[in-house]
Amino acid sequence: MLRSLLIGLSAGSRALTPLATVSEAARGGHLADNNPAVRLLAHPLFSAGSKALAAGELWGDKMKSAPDRIVPAGIAARLLAGGLSGAALAPRKQLLLGAALGAGAAVAAAYVTFDVRMRALRRWGQTPTGLVEDALTVGAAQWVVRGAK
Repeated sequence: MLRSLLIGLSAGSRALTPLATVSEAARGGHLADNNPAVRLLAHPLFSAGSKALAAGELWGDKMKSAPDRIVPAGIAARLLAGGLSGAALAPRKQLLLGAALGAGAAVAAAYVTFDVRMRALRRWGQTPTGLVEDALTVGAAQWVVRGAK
């Protein structure tokens, strides 16, 4: 269940990168396939779509017009992505708990990472702080998923 919590935390900063990472692991057969969330994430259209959306999120975050992650739509995206990713990393009999941990952690982390990002942004600017945050999110999601099976 720790991995469900951790993937949710990473979804707090980037909603779609952890989801795309879990989807790619599911598609590659690296997650237990007796889990309905894994079967959904492993679908070729879901996998391709999540990767495209994650790439757009990584690119768009550096734009000055990007909305804050804590606006209602951003929170909703984190709830869904964290919940689905958390469920996929949970044992089959604990899907709901995994989803709740992932979703809750994603929302909590959204507020914490928003605060940290705003402080860093004032000192180092939007693009450098965004790139650091991207690297941390991608690395964390990869680390969590690699230990998931």
